[in-house]
Amino acid sequence: MNATATPGILSGYRVIDCSIAMAGPFAAQRLGDLGADVIKVEPTSGEWQRHAPAGGATGKEINVSFLSLNRNKRSLAVNLKDDEGRQLLFDLVRSADVFLQNYRPGVAERLGVDYESLRKINPKLVYVSISGYGEDGPYRDRPGQDLLLQAMSGAMLSAGAHGTPPQAAGQYLVDAITASTAFEGALAALLHRERTGEGQKVSVNMLDAITTLQMQELSVYLMGSLPQQRSEQPHAHVYIRSPYGTFATTDGYLALAMPDLKTLGRLIGEPSFEDLNDEVDGWTRRDEIFAKTAAGLAKQSTAHWVQVLGEAGIWVGPVYGYADLVADPQIAHNGTFVEYEHPIEGPVKTPGFPYAFSATPARIDRGAPRVGEHSSEIAHELGVTDAQFAALVERGVVVETVGS
Repeated sequence: MNATATPGILSGYRVIDCSIAMAGPFAAQRLGDLGADVIKVEPTSGEWQRHAPAGGATGKEINVSFLSLNRNKRSLAVNLKDDEGRQLLFDLVRSADVFLQNYRPGVAERLGVDYESLRKINPKLVYVSISGYGEDGPYRDRPGQDLLLQAMSGAMLSAGAHGTPPQAAGQYLVDAITASTAFEGALAALLHRERTGEGQKVSVNMLDAITTLQMQELSVYLMGSLPQQRSEQPHAHVYIRSPYGTFATTDGYLALAMPDLKTLGRLIGEPSFEDLNDEVDGWTRRDEIFAKTAAGLAKQSTAHWVQVLGEAGIWVGPVYGYADLVADPQIAHNGTFVEYEHPIEGPVKTPGFPYAFSATPARIDRGAPRVGEHSSEIAHELGVTDAQFAALVERGVVVETVGS
């Protein structure tokens, strides 16, 4: 799509993506966005996410879930349970820099694609292994699913009102932070290899990723000996003084964070705030302050309060839905969303890149591939002849998607 552009930072590196669902594919996509040649090795029937569209957004041939997590990749559809299929993967490993997988425990070993096996083929390989709870231990066989990890992380009880059901995040939070952690780990291991020539294994698990994300909260609990106690009012975080959260207005909601109580009271018409101490009463009278703030803010519109409170130096902002976010002028200014033409799905608009580089910007060279779209291309790069490839296709070892 942009073949004449400056090569990306990771141009010349090859990544083998043997992962499924979100965390692994998202991490590999980030590497591809920076210019790496990412080869998605998937079953001949296609990766699981191709058949599980979030929100029912199926697309023409490639559903939106898969489309969003697999741009800048080539697809090799191959049966890794077949000896010849595994040999193709082993040949790829010889030329690879990063191997990324999130197989269930024991699967990599059964297939012969565990770290110890692959390092014998390529000692300089950076091998990224993603698991739900860790590669061993009492929970190794539990399903590593986003909601289950959110629930286990403790984070659901850091917000909301006492006695109300725990509330999950509005994103696939654990998958996303695990993807970022794997991406960081791969980059750090590549830097180590550049300095020393040594490959290594990078182990990432979802439980540790979501736990370490709560660095501040868990430190307050452990070292400050402060219990994780939710208030009667729907406070947004147990370790931040009141008022802190979202509040109804006449036409929507706004978010308010840690205001000066005297200033807030003057602006919302609550004289009782005049004698309050932010760092004392903000904790000891948290529910009372929250309730009075909610009553005051309910009298005017969101836009009114954003202007009035904002001009007074109070941290305040609107509560957006996706339609508001996409239309926001700062989002437009930042170029947060990217648009490109997919050869099958047509126009695509999707979030772009979370980083900016002045010399080597991230870019989209190709959209998400069809199943086995590049099987022939990749096999030929490995020295497989046309006749050999045709035989592999006939036996069902590999699948190639041709045509538009």
